[in-house]
Amino acid sequence: MAHAKNHDYHILTPSIWPLLGAVAGFLMLSGIVLWMHEVTPFVFWIGLVGVLYTMFAWWSEVVHESRIGDHTPVVRIGLRYGFVLFIMSEVMFFAAWFWSFFKHAIYSMSEYAGTEYEIPYIYPVDVFHLPLINTVVLLLSGCAVTWAHHALVHGNVRKDLIAGLAISIVLGILFTGLQAYEYMHLLHEGWQFGDDIFYSNFFMATGFHGFHVIIGTIFLTVCLVRAIKGDFTPEQHVGFEAAAWYWHFVDVVWLFLFFAVYLWGTAGLS
Repeated sequence: MAHAKNHDYHILTPSIWPLLGAVAGFLMLSGIVLWMHEVTPFVFWIGLVGVLYTMFAWWSEVVHESRIGDHTPVVRIGLRYGFVLFIMSEVMFFAAWFWSFFKHAIYSMSEYAGTEYEIPYIYPVDVFHLPLINTVVLLLSGCAVTWAHHALVHGNVRKDLIAGLAISIVLGILFTGLQAYEYMHLLHEGWQFGDDIFYSNFFMATGFHGFHVIIGTIFLTVCLVRAIKGDFTPEQHVGFEAAAWYWHFVDVVWLFLFFAVYLWGTAGLS
């Protein structure tokens, strides 16, 4: 039940989650370093479990806060601004991989040849096979999310909201499956993780995007469960709005990857 508020702000109660999240994140970071040095993988897994538990518990409290009326219009604006800043940080993350790809594709220099120009070798990919299919799949998924958003905001049609979310989730899972199949095919053809600059850029850029698709699919699945429970309203749906923004960001990044890494890069137009 929502409670009455006499101000526009949310006064947070003391919480253990920021501290627990910081400790778990530190364990996960230090643990992966230990794992890379072949000391032990257990510290990483302990940190990962702690991070996942913190995320689940903390966000569950945020959902509860929205249900009892703590998310006033002013609070919702702050939540939106915070998520926009998060997406901007993600943009800069992918910008680094695009920078690396274009730098090495246009002007590659050997570490043994000083500053001498070295013609880069770019390995071809059948861009109009699985990459094109995956592009269509992801764009259709984005259309389904937009349909669900429109159904909620402009008509509060919960049936269409649920259907749109379900379709987008199925298409997101299909995208992940097709990309996994593409990776298996490329590795069978002789591609390797990290043995070549092009291989490294290709797998890091597309692989991290695939990881973001998995995160976005989980995000949409949580929204689907909440929609079935009747959580979202036309006036208050910040969680779903954040998921939709994130999914459209994933769509846009894939379009850049498709045209740059797949179409331009593998066509040998450096």
